[in-house]
Amino acid sequence: MTLYERCASEIAELIRSGMLRPGDRLPSVRAASAARGLSRSTIFEAYYLLETRGLIEARSRSGYYVKRDLAKAGLDAPDDSKPSGRARVVDIGQLVFELLGSLNRREFVPLGSAFLSPTLCPLTRLAGHLGAEMRDIDPWRLVEDLAPGNEALRRHIVLRYAMDGMVIAPTEVVLTNGAMEGLNLSLQAVTRPGDVVVVESPTFYAALQALDRLQLRALEVATSPACGIDIDALAAALKRHRVAACWLMTNFQNPLGSLMPDDRKKALVALLAEHEIPLIEDDVYGELYFGAKKPLPAKASDGKGLVIHCGSFSKCLAPGYRVGWIAGGRFAAKIEQLRLMYTLSPAIPSEAAIAAYLDRGGYDRHLRRMRAALARYLAIAMEAVQTQFPAGTRVSAPQGGYFLWVELPGSVDTIKLHALARERCISLAPGPLFSNDMRASHCLRLNYGHGGDPRFVTAMQTVGQLSKALMKD
Repeated sequence: MTLYERCASEIAELIRSGMLRPGDRLPSVRAASAARGLSRSTIFEAYYLLETRGLIEARSRSGYYVKRDLAKAGLDAPDDSKPSGRARVVDIGQLVFELLGSLNRREFVPLGSAFLSPTLCPLTRLAGHLGAEMRDIDPWRLVEDLAPGNEALRRHIVLRYAMDGMVIAPTEVVLTNGAMEGLNLSLQAVTRPGDVVVVESPTFYAALQALDRLQLRALEVATSPACGIDIDALAAALKRHRVAACWLMTNFQNPLGSLMPDDRKKALVALLAEHEIPLIEDDVYGELYFGAKKPLPAKASDGKGLVIHCGSFSKCLAPGYRVGWIAGGRFAAKIEQLRLMYTLSPAIPSEAAIAAYLDRGGYDRHLRRMRAALARYLAIAMEAVQTQFPAGTRVSAPQGGYFLWVELPGSVDTIKLHALARERCISLAPGPLFSNDMRASHCLRLNYGHGGDPRFVTAMQTVGQLSKALMKD
């Protein structure tokens, strides 16, 4: 155990024993350094680690405090979903374009964005690696790396799987132009037009758009904002329908923020293995956890090669570089063939830059700092919902990622709320975007990944005020 880990462990024990209580202020970095005889950088690392574990929080110009229990903050969790249980043709694309088509401009406060703040990412260092790699690149690599992608980067990805206790063959990993390409290729590899695909309810609208494009039918299954998809409801659905595949997010699901417990993930893999149904696991938020330990994906329990695990560097390192990957299991060869057929060339400069960055080290340090920042932003967002939103508002309490699922009182129409917020240069993601039958009309997905934006708190207050005004209409 390193010095900072030992220091963090001692403070964590004081919190668990009740010696330090929720809301108590921790010693300043300078005072803790003097008292413990440790360097300030060691104390900073210990505090960062405690932040990522969700035990303490930093308050601007005030210091570090033992984190309040969100479950006791007076905010109830949203209800579990209750989808119709019917497999339906998807028709969501027009609504997505109408509501979100022009809201990525920088003058908007991006509460409805699917991306976290790029200011959290080491873009200057990545740009340096990008320039160096392109100056010195062997011209033959522009051909050799066509598929399955940059060899050095694939080796890093395999190594990170190994660090999590997962043995993934290098030949199983295919690099893609972002996670969405990987997810689409995976879907094409295991389905045909007309097939039924299970998704969560609610689910990410891009998943519904992908099903729409491939002429697939969506079967939404009940999902908990805390624990993910309901395994019993999924088992019942598999008895009623001939399902070709499942597309699920087991870690910090978009939009709910739910995290499936390990035993539920194992039960999920076992159930699908019994039916020989592939699982496309969208795990782009898996590194953004707030607890003491990174949650393993369902892929970790896969003994039959039926789990296709899709990841990305876009959400935690390099937005805009468009580098994702697939660990394709028994479908890897077919996915690689599709990759060559559809896009031929990967993002060779981006892949080389990320590989060089990983070679130099510092990625995990960056992730710790990013997780600490997101944990702070979550606390800010939760406080704003508690103090500014209408009475009776329910909100999820995510353990990672950067999304809140907010259930407003039933009289609030979030599409109307979206229009009002847009007039004030605030983007929102209304609940109907996340369901094929456009349910959850009183719900919102809020992105707290921009909590460092000085406009963030004011924008949250404005959304709360507009919600209250709609209740009176």
